[in-house]
This record gives sequence, structure tokens and C-alpha cells, in this order.
Amino acid sequence: MDHAANRVLFPRRLLLRARELIYDDVIMRTIIDLPEDQLNALAELCKTQRISRAEAIRRALAEMLAHQHTGGRENAFGAWGRRDSKKFVEKLRREWQQ
Repeated sequence: MDHAANRVLFPRRLLLRARELIYDDVIMRTIIDLPEDQLNALAELCKTQRISRAEAIRRALAEMLAHQHTGGRENAFGAWGRRDSKKFVEKLRREWQQ
């Protein structure tokens, strides 16, 4: 899917205002479906924090992505347990030489 047609271009800058971040960058609009209870809760949240729906959703997504477990090195650390990796690699090299 080509999303280029859906992008709105703005000059790149980040404006800081009291209690609010405003992002001016390449933005892709999207449509989401929310059940009525979530929509009402979102409206209340936006009213009390004085932010737009879009800003509330951007913040929620940023928070979710920041806490998402991505794996990578963190998962690999200690994967060998008590095994001696040097001996294992030497054994493999001996097999390759045969």
C-alpha cells in the first residue's frame, strides 16, 4: 500500500508549550475504530489534559512502544548459561577442518 498520498508535509520542528508537545513533521493520517466506552474515556482524558484526540493517541502509542519488549541482545544475554562457549566454538572449528 502506498502511503505517500496520505502524508501531510509540515516544516520539521518541535514546539514545546505548557503541558503539551506539538509535533510538526511528516504525519500520516489514519482512521481507528473505538468502542463507545473508549471514545468517551478518550474525550474525558483530552478535556482534562487539554490535548487533542490525536495527541492523546500519539502519547499512548509512544508509551506502549517504549515498553514493548523487543528482544534482541537482552534476550541473548546469558543464553549460554553455564556452558563454555569457547569450547563449543573450538569443537565446531575442529569439525569444519575435517
